[in-house]
Amino acid sequence: KITNSAGEVWTRKGLVVFQFILSIVFIVAVVIVYKQVDFIQNKNLGYDKENVIYFEIEGEIKNNTQTFINELNKIPGVIKATSMGQSMVGGGNTSGIEWEGKDPSERVSFAYRPVNYDAMEMLGLQLREGRFFSRDFNDTLSVIFNQAAIETMGMTDPIGKTIQFGPYQCPIIGVIEDFHFESMHTDVKPMFFIMAPEHARKIMVKIAKGDERETLARLQNVYSDFNPGFAFDFTFLDQDYQEQYKSELRVSMLSRYFAVLAIVISCLGLFGLTTFTTERRRKEIGIRKVMGSTEWQIVQLLSTDFTKIVLIAMFVALPVSYLLAKDWLNSFAYHIDLNLIYFAGAGLVVLVITWLTVSSQAFKASRVNPASCLKDE
Repeated sequence: KITNSAGEVWTRKGLVVFQFILSIVFIVAVVIVYKQVDFIQNKNLGYDKENVIYFEIEGEIKNNTQTFINELNKIPGVIKATSMGQSMVGGGNTSGIEWEGKDPSERVSFAYRPVNYDAMEMLGLQLREGRFFSRDFNDTLSVIFNQAAIETMGMTDPIGKTIQFGPYQCPIIGVIEDFHFESMHTDVKPMFFIMAPEHARKIMVKIAKGDERETLARLQNVYSDFNPGFAFDFTFLDQDYQEQYKSELRVSMLSRYFAVLAIVISCLGLFGLTTFTTERRRKEIGIRKVMGSTEWQIVQLLSTDFTKIVLIAMFVALPVSYLLAKDWLNSFAYHIDLNLIYFAGAGLVVLVITWLTVSSQAFKASRVNPASCLKDE
């Protein structure tokens, strides 16, 4: 019913342009979120989190922790059992570290883990210099720093030097490569391990692949023998890691649904606009056919206008989607690089969908008999 050209553009074509802008933005969002989540899940963390479980030290186990660990190490399917202050993910922090050359006014926060023997080897941490904790030495209260901590303290040749940790003098016996003990949203922070099994609060067990179910059943039996009346509640370390990204996984799932919904709505709008346009241009199509236009030329004529609509939507949507993607990725300290193919691919997908939607109606219109269009003339 709208007769003026400006109203026609803004109400019909304008709405379709807006719908396709949303479609392109959502398609780009799906690709970027999927790539980043895949990057997070497959990035080398610097330690081995697979097939490692942990559970609280409680009940009677508190009184004979080492005996319990020794029994676990005898179980078929258990690669190694040890103890640690807390899980590898997250953890405690302290600023009570003093070292030679430290500015007295400077306060540096260090993450730290009290550990037992074999814990670092079990987790596959990579030694940079020095050595791991060993039963061959008196390593009680010895410490091993990550590389970020050594750089923060400005130390050179740290092996053999001593730090003050609260009331304790702690010798540095090793330096390990940095690893991700927090989410990818933050840079790797300074941290250290200290040999203090008496402060361990969790048992960590690495089990062999392939017979996890049987090994867990054996662990349950040993646990029940040592701790009658307590439930064997354990957590897989890789699940603990995934818990950090619950919101990202939710965004990944929702973005897919919204992208499909936006594309469907856009196609419906485009289908309606195509039907309206071909109906309004029936006589023009009839005259063109009488003048010798082929069906392909008619289809091309009708498709060109709608291709322009999508190109306008791409012109607006791609910069917007780039800015949104860049802003979201900047919330991660470690993220994928934005690739032109992500945006070009989204535009190409929308163009193909447009051509398929328009071509079906345009081809139908191109096959109409000119006599039926022009009989009133």
